[in-house]
Amino acid sequence: GDINVLLLGDPSTAKSQFLKFVEKTAPVAVYTSGKGSSAAGLTASVIRDNSSREFYLEGGAMVLADGGVVCIDEFDKMRVEDRVAIHEAMEQQTISIAKAGITTVLNSRTSVLAAANPPSGRYDDLKTAQDNIDLQTTILSRFDLIFIVKDIRMYNQDKLIASHIIKVHASAGAISKESDSMEGENWLKRYIEYCRVHCKPRLSDSAASMLQSNYVRIRQQMRQQANESGEAAAIPITVRQLEAIIRLSESLAKMRLSPVSTEEHVTEALRLFHVSTMDAARSGLNEQMNLTAEMRNEIKQAETQIKRRMGIGSHISERRLIDDLTRMGTNESIVRRALLIM
Repeated sequence: GDINVLLLGDPSTAKSQFLKFVEKTAPVAVYTSGKGSSAAGLTASVIRDNSSREFYLEGGAMVLADGGVVCIDEFDKMRVEDRVAIHEAMEQQTISIAKAGITTVLNSRTSVLAAANPPSGRYDDLKTAQDNIDLQTTILSRFDLIFIVKDIRMYNQDKLIASHIIKVHASAGAISKESDSMEGENWLKRYIEYCRVHCKPRLSDSAASMLQSNYVRIRQQMRQQANESGEAAAIPITVRQLEAIIRLSESLAKMRLSPVSTEEHVTEALRLFHVSTMDAARSGLNEQMNLTAEMRNEIKQAETQIKRRMGIGSHISERRLIDDLTRMGTNESIVRRALLIM
């Protein structure tokens, strides 16, 4: 199978640039925008020939990118029914067509690299992961890696980014640098193609055992977290995620032209999975507060008391409000968390 990756986060964090770079370096690649993509445009459409009046199939982006990667920008802007259309393509790597008397199955053995923004435009740490990731769990479970991309304001990092952008504009049109860049991209494209064709690694017994134990442990952790919070995880951890880690392990071995995927490759695959999908599932308010079901109920009660205490258009200092509620028997930390959420 192929690896599917979702980049979700703040605007102006170079998500689209990353997609464009992958389009240039992948042996086979198709770039499309979710805003202007329909279900037929992504999968396949049935068209009638004007002269013969017969129907024929025309492949969409997922079919045209067979054996490569399809880059979908503005993934969150797609209509729900259009996103549903690529479920089969992402999981089974085929597209089934039954239209106008044509019944067939098309290959779509392609990776999906998608970029999206949260519903509010920016990733809000004061919201839960469910509120920030406004995508169906059925589509989220089909992504092997989900990266949360945040625009964190850091002086040194901002300085480096600004310096790089200025250098790019200052050296625009320089022939020698452009030719060096194209040569590097062409070499990378040829190397990726060679690895895909000539290397078919398989898991070693020790690596398989390591994968099994880690998958069971991750499932137990997520089940325990769901029981404590009283809510299902924003990103479900299913057998698909186990298959994702296997694909990552084999891909890491393939990068080194290794015939066997070892424990070293599994360790790196698990690290990637933890810093992407697992961190995304735990991100937001749930991570910061680590709320149990009992604490959630207490916070809701505190919110109700605050609303009763505060009349419409009235003003009161935060310190006085906290003192009043603590005198009524509410824990101060619960009051502060309720105010933070409100």
